[in-house]
Amino acid sequence: MSARSPWRTRRAASRVLVAVLAALALSVPPAGPAGADPSDQPGGTSGVLDSQALDELQQRAADVQDGLKAQQREVTAARKALTEAQGGVTVAEKVVSDAEAKLAEHQALVASYASAVYQDGGSLTPLTLLLTGGDPGDVLTAMGYLDAVDQHAADVIGAAEKARQAALDQQRRAKAALVKAQERADQVDARVKKLEAAAAAVTDDLDAALGKVDRQLAQLQKEQLDVNQRTAANWRAYVDQLAAAGVTAPPAAQLRDPASGLPAGLVPVAARSGGAQRGAAQLPRQPSSLLVLPAETLKAVTAAMDALGRPYAPGTSGPESWDCGSLVQSVFGAAGISLPGDQAGLFAVTVPVDRADVLPGDLVFLGNAESGLGHVGIALDRKTMLAADARAGAVVVRTLPADEVLGVGRPSLGRRAPVAAPGPKGGALRVECGNTVYPASYGGVRAWGGYPNGLIPPSAMCPIGVGSHQLRCDAAAAFRAMSAAYASSFGAPICVTDSYRTYASQVRLYGEKPALAAVPGTSNHGWGLALDLCGGIQTFGTAPYAWMVANAGRFGFLHPTWADPGRGREEPWHWEFAGT
Repeated sequence: MSARSPWRTRRAASRVLVAVLAALALSVPPAGPAGADPSDQPGGTSGVLDSQALDELQQRAADVQDGLKAQQREVTAARKALTEAQGGVTVAEKVVSDAEAKLAEHQALVASYASAVYQDGGSLTPLTLLLTGGDPGDVLTAMGYLDAVDQHAADVIGAAEKARQAALDQQRRAKAALVKAQERADQVDARVKKLEAAAAAVTDDLDAALGKVDRQLAQLQKEQLDVNQRTAANWRAYVDQLAAAGVTAPPAAQLRDPASGLPAGLVPVAARSGGAQRGAAQLPRQPSSLLVLPAETLKAVTAAMDALGRPYAPGTSGPESWDCGSLVQSVFGAAGISLPGDQAGLFAVTVPVDRADVLPGDLVFLGNAESGLGHVGIALDRKTMLAADARAGAVVVRTLPADEVLGVGRPSLGRRAPVAAPGPKGGALRVECGNTVYPASYGGVRAWGGYPNGLIPPSAMCPIGVGSHQLRCDAAAAFRAMSAAYASSFGAPICVTDSYRTYASQVRLYGEKPALAAVPGTSNHGWGLALDLCGGIQTFGTAPYAWMVANAGRFGFLHPTWADPGRGREEPWHWEFAGT
């Protein structure tokens, strides 16, 4: 007898819905949809994200950021003082120039007077007064007049010279202040350059680590895509089995009370604790019975399969991107089952079932005692779930971690009276769709997807359709839609000058504009959620800018208030994605 391959063994095992026993004492459980050996890591990425080496490198970057932040105020103050000192020198030089011009003017007048009064040829002089004067009193009066004129000229010239000396003193003081301001600015620049050199050094290491992470992520994404595709194929095969067996999936209402009867040809599914499970049935046959789910559940899970690979983004509700709650709400809503759109709301109203009785289409609630409820997904079998997963950054098929299951609920059974969902305890941070939610004041280094600012692997980003620009995938999808709408009005897509900004590019920009650029590792561009636009949008009051103001919100983009007119830092070109 030939040995069976491990792959065949795993695949065969995955087709068995463990703990579903036939109510009529069948020796095997009903056959249902299968998983496809998903990675133990959600989306295949958690091992990459939890890299200690990357954390250590990011801490080095954070230390540099702290140094740059500490210098930021000093940089601004030193450059302001230097500008003021340069202005003071300019003013002083003008004062000196004016004083010297005034002195020259007075000197010219005195020289002209002297030339007219003291030259020979009958001009009025003390000698001519003595020789030609008649009355001695007239001579004395005239000579007194000349003395007065000479004294006035001396006073005028003296005052002008005094003003010139004062202006020269002001100029000397201004130049001394400029020298001191320049020395201070040079010292600050030297400190900043050292920090920039440290930032550049850590950037090289970060780039190398990021390249390794990106290669790993690309490989894991390839494997995840294969898991998604095989799982979807297995689900289609299960639906085809039902059709081939002549089974028309009954509505949920017909499967809620097996004791009162089931559609012809179907029998109950045993519950682990005894009795029959509500909300499911099976078609008896050999070698294994065929699981029969409600029509609503089949439709919901099929729709969820169609969403595989779509980006995860908090607060979004499709069709381009999802969060875990909105995906569940959407697929079941389309099937006729109304549910809340958040994980806590889903936990509150979904009718629970024993976790040992989990069936395809059940909702699985994950979490722990400290953080409380942190995720919701759609079970595919006892070991596999489908979810919009924040850690994976996408809708994926992932392993269902048995030690994290807080509860299982069956949407086809209707709603229960709402109960409170388990919340964080002892100051623990809230977890949403599998990822920790950090408060705005949190001083840590990781945000969406677990990546640091400016250190998001290219494989985790998506193109926006303009050059090589990239954004977070949901933001990229929203931009493409917005750009298409813009093009219908202006005949061309939106012009883009800047999008995702790596840590390295933030370091370079800070080196060029330390007083204006954000400290490396803090830029909104580093989260892949910000854009700088052109084509007219970069100017307040233009038709393209007005279009953005009127329409960007429909696509989840906004113009931050700090960049509005009159805010001191007007940037009409800067727009950010905030979700829809």
